[in-house]
Amino acid sequence: MSEELRYALIGTPFSTFTRTIALGLHYKGLKFKQIATRAQSEIAQAGHPFAYLPTLIIHGIDGRRVDVKLCESQAITRFIDRTAPEPSLLAESGPNIVIEEKMWEFVSLAASFGFPMIEAGVVKPRIKALDEGVLSEANTREQIKDGVFELQRYLAIAESLMAPDGFAFGDHPTWADFFLYPLLADLRMVPEWDLVSGRLRRWTELMDTLPAAQTTKPGTLSAGARP
Repeated sequence: MSEELRYALIGTPFSTFTRTIALGLHYKGLKFKQIATRAQSEIAQAGHPFAYLPTLIIHGIDGRRVDVKLCESQAITRFIDRTAPEPSLLAESGPNIVIEEKMWEFVSLAASFGFPMIEAGVVKPRIKALDEGVLSEANTREQIKDGVFELQRYLAIAESLMAPDGFAFGDHPTWADFFLYPLLADLRMVPEWDLVSGRLRRWTELMDTLPAAQTTKPGTLSAGARP
């Protein structure tokens, strides 16, 4: 089975978790077809029991046709790592990681807390207000003030778990970087980006230089797209 036909990724480029998986696939040089669709669509429902994004369709394993639909980002990342271990997206031992699971802890915190605190609490309501142009700046800030508090709380915790410079866990990107990056790339498009620390700004700029980040930018909020 050709590499081109082995994988299909279900999810709009606008979806942060879909971008996480696309980042990993591109970084590892795995060729795939992306099927752009929104959450709750019929296509999304066909891949995920709750019609969320993304789903990875695995057309072949070891030369066999299987057409397995694998959903939930952390399950997909583990499959990708198991079947394509190089280049590594796992954290190596270092000053801020004693065991590999600390990276997966960071991933889980980004998915479970970073996403709602950044996207739902700040980015989405702020973009809605900007696009509609109805609320004043003062009213918008009042509307999202609780979200901004939670945003700052999350960013401080995330930074405390990262290496002091470079990527999140050292000199090469890991899944921790690929889960956090789509969130901060979105946050950069709203005024609350001013609250982001110098360390996280430098990290975001470093992530921008990755070919995988540049390839996955079209269709995202950071490219001016909308759902």
